[in-house]
Order: sequence, then structure tokens, then C-alpha cells
Amino acid sequence: MKKLVFLFVACVLHSFILLSQGCIPVRSINGFGQYTFTDYMCTPSSWQFSIAGRYFRSFRDFREKTDLKTPAQNESVNEVYTMDFSLSKMFEHGWSVSMSLPVSANARTSSFEHGGPNTARHTTRSFGAGDLRFTVYKWLLPATIQQKFNFQVGLGIKLPTGDYKYQDYFYRNDTTEVLSALNPSIQLGDGGTGFITEVNAFYIFSKTISVYGNFYYLINPREQNGTAYTMGKTPTAIQIASGGVETSVPDLYSLRAGMYINMHAFSFSAGIRDEGTPVYDLVGGSNGARRAGYYLSVEPGILYKMKKCILYAYAPIVVDRSIKQNVPDKKTSGITHVFTAGPGGSANYELLAGISFKL
Repeated sequence: MKKLVFLFVACVLHSFILLSQGCIPVRSINGFGQYTFTDYMCTPSSWQFSIAGRYFRSFRDFREKTDLKTPAQNESVNEVYTMDFSLSKMFEHGWSVSMSLPVSANARTSSFEHGGPNTARHTTRSFGAGDLRFTVYKWLLPATIQQKFNFQVGLGIKLPTGDYKYQDYFYRNDTTEVLSALNPSIQLGDGGTGFITEVNAFYIFSKTISVYGNFYYLINPREQNGTAYTMGKTPTAIQIASGGVETSVPDLYSLRAGMYINMHAFSFSAGIRDEGTPVYDLVGGSNGARRAGYYLSVEPGILYKMKKCILYAYAPIVVDRSIKQNVPDKKTSGITHVFTAGPGGSANYELLAGISFKL
């Protein structure tokens, strides 16, 4: 039983990639690592393949912590379906490498981006592969069945393989349409080469109770990706002066912690997750259109472990969120002397399910 508990916790904590909801433009490459189970007690010849599915529907508009209670006619609704495919190779002495690629089908229905508020609603869509990522991991303590604690560091690279200029038609009226780049929240990539940093840890209290912690930060040095955030409209003088026309390539972060209750083949989890997009990047400039802010969620989950695979499902539920002023907002406030902060969309919850198995 001790071996099963230890292996389960080690599996859960292989890697952690941030997952976000709503209009904060977080690429769909993020959000599956913490649900990818890798057993670092495997032999050097071990391979693992994982498929993770994600769905969310965002429709609520927030400015800072205020729910704008947008009328249904003027809601901007995102629906995002993503399948993430991950292949990992385990080596001796706690080393492992992972390659992951997401494939997404996204849709955004809105009136504001087309004819304007209180006009006909239309839908723009994107479909395809996202940004490819490679990550190297190392458990820092020797892996033994008896140990109750270990922590892991990960360093990786995210490549801009996803289309960050994906286009669809925006309708000005019943007879006029314009082909333009989509809203950043449903683009397939962010257009930047990023650097992944991770720290994961666990502690086993008993045969049935264990706790975990994860930290993830994606450093995106590129400031803007050259894609106009106008949906085919002519930018205003304020947008041009504040630098809000082009799409930003933002950093991303996440903190995650919780506990597992292990009961034979089943395990039940309860945790919290704080995730989002900072206003300012660690490296490089921070100007451009981005929805800076955070989401705080509670995250219940259930897992079923078999001999060579794990089935799992999670349902993160948002309990607090805030959409912050980005750099163009701050510049606009300085120009107009009026507080400016664009709204950001949010889901109430999302659904994740997947399978991870040894080859």
C-alpha cells in the first residue's frame, strides 16, 4: 500500500502548466501538466503518453473585481475545446523529458466585435495546433519507496508554433464583412518563444493522506507579436498613443496546492489554484493589448489508477477574480485623466478529463 501511495503522488507531481479561464489571453498550451501523471520510479526505458481534454465557456465580464452584469445580448462568449497530447521519457536518477502539443477548437460569439452593442451577434472560430513545448525535469532527492518528501524542478522552452494571427470574418452589418485577426483569447498561439520554469513538491503524511504544491512561471521576453487587436476596425488615436493596438505576449504564472485522499484504486483531491497574467513581464517590455489579472479557484478531482494507466477528471470552480489595468490602460488614464480598465471575461468553472498510460 505504501508503494502505491508513493507512486501515485509521484505521478501526480511530474509537471505543472498553468491553466486559465476566460478572456485573459492565456494560450491553450497551458493547463495540462498538473494532470499529466509520470511515475519517476519507472525504469530508464519507460515512456508515458497522456491525452487531456479541456472545456470551458466564459461569458461574465469583470473590471477589477466588479461583475459588470453585461446583458445577454452584449455578452462576449468564448467556448474552448482543447486536447493536449504529451509524450514523456523517464531516465535514471530522477530525470525526465516531456514534449506536449495542444489542438484546439475555439469559438467566440459577440455583438460588440461586429456591429456594436445591441446589434446582431456573430461567431468567429479558430481550429488547429497550438504552441509546442519541451521541458526537462529533475527530482532533487533520490527516489525511494520509503521517502515522504521530494521536490522537482523543471526548465523548458515554448515554441511559437501555434497560429497567433488566425483570421475570420467580422460583420459590420448584414452585407459588409471584414477579414481580420481574432480576439487574442481564441488565438492558437501567442507568437513568442517562452521559457518555462516549474517547482513541484509533495509530502506524504500517511497511507491515505498526502499534500502537494506546484509553482509555474512562463517567461515571454517578446513584447508584442505584431497582430492588430482591432477586429478589422480603424484604431482610435488613443489606442495608437497608448500602444494598445498590437497584441502583447505576456508572462503567465500559477500557484497550486492541496491534498489527496487515497482509497485503494481511487483517489480524491481538493485544492486551490491562483493563476493569471501579470501586468508587467519579468523580461522585456509589457506594452500591448493583454488582459492582466488573476483567477482563484477551488479544484476538486477524482482519479482511478490501474496497472498501467490513470483516468482522471477535475472541475475547477472560480471563487475570486480580478481584471487589472494593463500598460495601455494606464497610459490612457494618464492621457485622459480618467481611470481606464478594459473588461475581461470569465467562466464560472471548467471541466478537465484525461488518461495517462505507460507505453
